Amino acid sequence: MEHFITDSEKNYVRRNSFINRKIILRILGILLFIEAAMFLVCVGVSLFYQESDYIYFIYSALVNVVVGLIFCFFGRGASTIVTRRDGYCIVAFTWLLFTSFGMLPFYISGAIPSVADAFFETMSGFTTTGATILDDIESLSHGMLFWRSFTHWVGGLGIVFFTIAVLPIFGVGNQVLFSAEATGVTHDKIHPKISVMAKLLWTVYLILTVVVIVLLMVGGMGWFDAVCHSFGITGTGGFSTKQDSIAHWNSPFIEYVVAIFMILSSVNFSLYFMCLKGRYRQLFKDDETKWFACSILVLTGIITVSLILYNHYGAEEAFRKALFQVATLHTSCGFTTDDYSKWAPFTWMLLVYAMLAGGCTGSTAGGIKNMRLLIVMRNIKNEFQRMMHPRAVLPVKVNGQTVSRSTISTVTTFVVFYLMCAFLSWVVLMCLGLGLTEAFSTTVSSLGNAGLALGAYGPAYSWSSMPDAAKWIHSFLMLLGRLELFGILLMFTPGFWKKR
Repeated sequence: MEHFITDSEKNYVRRNSFINRKIILRILGILLFIEAAMFLVCVGVSLFYQESDYIYFIYSALVNVVVGLIFCFFGRGASTIVTRRDGYCIVAFTWLLFTSFGMLPFYISGAIPSVADAFFETMSGFTTTGATILDDIESLSHGMLFWRSFTHWVGGLGIVFFTIAVLPIFGVGNQVLFSAEATGVTHDKIHPKISVMAKLLWTVYLILTVVVIVLLMVGGMGWFDAVCHSFGITGTGGFSTKQDSIAHWNSPFIEYVVAIFMILSSVNFSLYFMCLKGRYRQLFKDDETKWFACSILVLTGIITVSLILYNHYGAEEAFRKALFQVATLHTSCGFTTDDYSKWAPFTWMLLVYAMLAGGCTGSTAGGIKNMRLLIVMRNIKNEFQRMMHPRAVLPVKVNGQTVSRSTISTVTTFVVFYLMCAFLSWVVLMCLGLGLTEAFSTTVSSLGNAGLALGAYGPAYSWSSMPDAAKWIHSFLMLLGRLELFGILLMFTPGFWKKR
């Protein structure tokens, strides 16, 4: 249970600001038990379809349990206090451990025989990136396909956040861990207790998932495909059970359902909770949501006209294909229904912008986030006005609230640093042999957790031909983008590991 930190505990934190290894090991051990339980769900799926690969999930679960027990043994007697440094370590190591152990079913079964490929695929799943190295997805068993999509659903709102919701074991560390893993400019607290808030948001998440499953089945998908795709849609990942992704069904109804719910899953989940309480106006009055919706509509409109003029699509088909591809990239989802590499080249840059922008704060989407872009653009507008009226007081306001100068500075720093990381990664990947277009688009895709790119890694191709070194770099970029840069890179600074 959550409890207030006493004065003695606060003094303990101040005196012991160095990393508490025991509590980190204890929590990581418990989290590995959680992943073992997830493997057992996949065992059930394999047994249901009478497939022999259930044994590989059992082996993987046993490895998790053994390592988890070792971690818990060395973490026995740990203090219950989790400091900020502990929080960053726990979150970073959790994502790395879940990926490292989560790749075991793929690797030991031979479904993905390369370590680099198996790690890449699993990291792409948990970070909801959706990029794949598989060239024959339909050859995988139902158990493997389910696990592949399940990683999207668990990673959508966050692995640690998922654990806080289903098993509130961290006590006073809940707030620290939530802050270390949650993405966005602000963290809306819809309830004073983080564990309760986690349950409420996961309830919204579950409702969206169930609605998507029902609608996809109405559209003609079997229950297994509907469940797997719903994990990817609500988690804004891009793993499909078919090599041709959503295009496999050739169904306008399914395409519209997927496009609409990709967009809905990229809106701040806290607003949906307000809607459940009858406060619908907050959803429609939210500045970030309006910015996000306008961006999707404008990009969709421009590309629709382009497809009619240059690709000779019919009006409805042009709108549907444009809406789907804008939605899948703006929400960092990664499903496909058309090969946009055959579209007019200027539309590619519009799609790249969509990848960079991403979804909204407090959603499962990746990217820079529209709240940050909104703040930056309103600050730029104020600078123009300030040039004409030097003495004017021109605050940046979002949802009627004045944004502090420190927040504006933090947002601007993040956006600039994000672009710097993208540029540096672009150069490194070109040094590894990737072409200019491929290196640029895959970098933006991995950092934004979008999963789609251009050129040789466009929607018609997998990323399997990429050098192993590039796959490891992209795996790191996916994690970097999912935890929003600073939470990971902070651990590479010497001061992080020094006792103050």
